[in-house]
Amino acid sequence: MDLTTFRKQLFTEGEKLGFTDLELYYEKQEKFSVKIFKGEIDGYESSTVNGVSVRGLYNGQMGYAYTEKLDEDSIAFLLKSIQENAPLLEGEPEELFTGEGADYQKTDYYSTALQHVTAEEKIAFLKEVEKKIYAYDPRVSQTDYAAIQDESIEKGLFNNKGLTLHDRNNFLSVIFSVVVKEGEEIKSDLYFKITKDFAALDAEKIAKEAVEKSLSQLGEQAYPNKNYPVILKNTAAASLVATFASSFSAEAVQKGESRLKGKLDEKIASKQVTLLDNPFLPEGTHSGNFDSEGVPTNELNLVENGKLVSFFHNLKTAKKDGVNSTGHGYKSSYKETIGVSPSNLYVVPTEKMYEALYGNLEEGIIITDLAGLHSGADPISGDFSLAANGFYVKNGKIIGPTTLMTVAGNFFEVLQDIEEVGADLEFSPMSSSGYIGSPSLKLKGLAVTFD
Repeated sequence: MDLTTFRKQLFTEGEKLGFTDLELYYEKQEKFSVKIFKGEIDGYESSTVNGVSVRGLYNGQMGYAYTEKLDEDSIAFLLKSIQENAPLLEGEPEELFTGEGADYQKTDYYSTALQHVTAEEKIAFLKEVEKKIYAYDPRVSQTDYAAIQDESIEKGLFNNKGLTLHDRNNFLSVIFSVVVKEGEEIKSDLYFKITKDFAALDAEKIAKEAVEKSLSQLGEQAYPNKNYPVILKNTAAASLVATFASSFSAEAVQKGESRLKGKLDEKIASKQVTLLDNPFLPEGTHSGNFDSEGVPTNELNLVENGKLVSFFHNLKTAKKDGVNSTGHGYKSSYKETIGVSPSNLYVVPTEKMYEALYGNLEEGIIITDLAGLHSGADPISGDFSLAANGFYVKNGKIIGPTTLMTVAGNFFEVLQDIEEVGADLEFSPMSSSGYIGSPSLKLKGLAVTFD
């Protein structure tokens, strides 16, 4: 049964049974990934997952159900399941968004050119990059990881009040971990790039950047343990912001799980900091015209020149606070219930070049990546103690890589200690909470211990 027929029958049967509100959420995800090792395919995956979930108001209570099948039996199953579980769910029932008077942006974030790139083309490109990596420098030992992945997602949201919405997005990722060896020293680093434009990928450039990142780690040294002025390189800064993004969720605030409770309209960061959520980024992996509740998305300043001006809201949290939803109702799949999450969240860049951030440092540390973010950071208190890699700076010059460091501090104090914001905005590739980015940030200082 096609989706349109399924939807019409679901709403018709639901109304016969006495449902006052019904909402159908549809999602289709297609994923492709291939890994190679020394010119041979080392892993291959291609999958399509689709399903629907239904929310319904029955006898004044809200129930949920989902299925992967679009047929008449599924309609009966969904409606019966909602009738049975609605009385069991505690709390005030959620409201369905009718869409009445809503203004939606009509942007298509889907690249049809990317859709038509064949698996053979992707594999050939991957092999070409790997070949150039090995040829680039004799110190290249191997590629620990060499992969290309693409993902597309299509969403639809409909209700029996007449709301009909569609969104789609797709993107491709290239990932390389290059191992280099010089004498007895072995180092590696990760190269990651997300794009919608496969034709613009340059094998030579990717190979060069991937190898140079790893080579830059050779020759590490330890330095005295103390507080240093710190430059958080863009992707490291982005990963730190991603770790504490939940602090800006109204859901976390209302549960007492955020240190930002009661801080609205107060200064929580340096005046250099503006934190923006932009669901309309052309390259954003979380770009879209509506959220998982059908609320229109809009650009949202969370922090403006250091002042906390908003939280992320879905319909439920907004009602509790007596405000409008900000369009951040989110569920990670059709099987999940509604939560709160950013879309494309980032620290707004300035025009200051990365080199200028450390050019006047008498002594300092550049942190290029952070590890242990799940276990070494407390998203409620803001405290963190993390393993880090980076470089030592003396008299405005990068001297060389450091040995593994441990950096300790507090995220909310870091926000206050940001002295300068760079121009080099990049997004963290490994975040589960939206698409999170930052330019490089100059901090007054962090406690640094060398292992």
